[in-house]
Amino acid sequence: MASLYLNSLLPLPPSHPQKLIEPSSSSPSSLLSTSNGNEVSLKPIVINGDPPTFVSAPSRRIVAVGDLHGDLGKARDALQMAGVLSSDGRDQWIGQDSVLVQVGDILDRGDDEIAILSLLRSLDGQAKANGGAVFQVNGNHETMNVEGDFRYVDARAFDECTDFLDYLEDYAQDWDKAFTNWIFESRQWKEDRRNSQTYWDQWNVVKRQKGVIARSILFRPGGRLACELARHGVILRVNNWLFCHGGLLPHHVAYGVERINREVSTWMRSPTNYEDSPQMPFIATRGYDSVVWSRLYSRETSELEDYQIEQVNKILHDTLEAVGAKAMVVGHTPQLSGVNCEYGCGIWRVDVGMSSGVLDSRPEVLEIRGDKARVIRSNRDRLHELQVADYI
Repeated sequence: MASLYLNSLLPLPPSHPQKLIEPSSSSPSSLLSTSNGNEVSLKPIVINGDPPTFVSAPSRRIVAVGDLHGDLGKARDALQMAGVLSSDGRDQWIGQDSVLVQVGDILDRGDDEIAILSLLRSLDGQAKANGGAVFQVNGNHETMNVEGDFRYVDARAFDECTDFLDYLEDYAQDWDKAFTNWIFESRQWKEDRRNSQTYWDQWNVVKRQKGVIARSILFRPGGRLACELARHGVILRVNNWLFCHGGLLPHHVAYGVERINREVSTWMRSPTNYEDSPQMPFIATRGYDSVVWSRLYSRETSELEDYQIEQVNKILHDTLEAVGAKAMVVGHTPQLSGVNCEYGCGIWRVDVGMSSGVLDSRPEVLEIRGDKARVIRSNRDRLHELQVADYI
């Protein structure tokens, strides 16, 4: 079994700290109240790895959000439910020093993909000013688009790519400003396009081809949006919680968590028109036992035999122990029963298929405080605690 590799592995990150995120002195979240009523300074968030792989976020509330698949409305609902996004339409961060983790599959099946990416980047900047942070891990639909696999792209998402390329011309070389502002500009571009459409546009082959070309330019390795995705890994550990899209397995850990993130990121940001261009990292992005595709932890235990449950439980335990984590949070497979946990809550599954292009279900989010987790779901626009699990 692959777990034989694990005994020699250390859970500590090998790299030096990459970033420190500290709350500003004027931020109300810069002080932490203790049990005796005293206030102490909140410790900074320390990020190791490039892209971020190991994160220390002392005393932070962590919120995990599942697959969004191009549905901006549901994305906003989920973030508002998580208590990190304002509900006044201004897309302001209200999460103070919270840490938000989105577990991949922002792309495909919906028409506001770039707007969601822009929103998360904008919120990250605002969160950092308050001692918080926003992290993403890439899923299989991110890697598929960088590879040029557009099978699941919504027709209107091609339109967004066309509009976004035209929009970039107004910003010259100021990519950061252009990208973070797109969330505020995209609605008008979308409205203008809708008003100019005719009945015959749905059969306009030239228009569709233009959208495919625009998407290829943006998402091909070395493209603007591929490089944006390359800022994020496929594996992330925040404190003692592990986040990935499909699932981490022992042979991934044996290969090297930071190495996987680095190789995927390098592939995404490297143009493919050179002989020495890096190849798509198979262990992370291809095959049903890769990091972004794995479904080992997605099956209900009621569907498995006792010996299969025991095997999966051992694989999960060995994997978590090797990376110094107590639990793993994954997306990828829509859960008809909502966010849930299995194997003694060693695995949390947060993809509820909220996008209108998937199940169009009500959003749910996972909130983590220390070693405790709870699911927050919407019930007629009111928030209710669904489940609390304590870890010992």
